[in-house]
Amino acid sequence: MATSVKLNDDMKKRVQHLADVRHRSAHWIMRQAIQDYVEREEKREAFKQDALRAWEDYQRNGLHLTQTETDEWLSILESGDDAELPTCHT
Repeated sequence: MATSVKLNDDMKKRVQHLADVRHRSAHWIMRQAIQDYVEREEKREAFKQDALRAWEDYQRNGLHLTQTETDEWLSILESGDDAELPTCHT
C-alpha cells in the first residue's frame, strides 16, 4: 500500500541529513521512524488498558499490594533471585 506524507522543508532536510550520516535512504529512515512510533504507542496503550483493568478489579474486589510489599518483591527480582508475586489482600 503506497501512502504519501507531506513534510515541510525543514523536516525533509533533517530526514535527509540523518539518512546521509547513517548511509540509509530517506525512505528507510521514515519507515523506521513510523515503525518505532507505532510500536511504542501500542505498548503505551496496552499499559494504559492494563492499568484501567487493574483499577476496575481493585474497585470491584479491593485486592491490592502495599508499596512496601511491592518494593520488597521488586528488590528480590532486581538482585537476580526468583520470587513469587506476593498474594494480594484487602
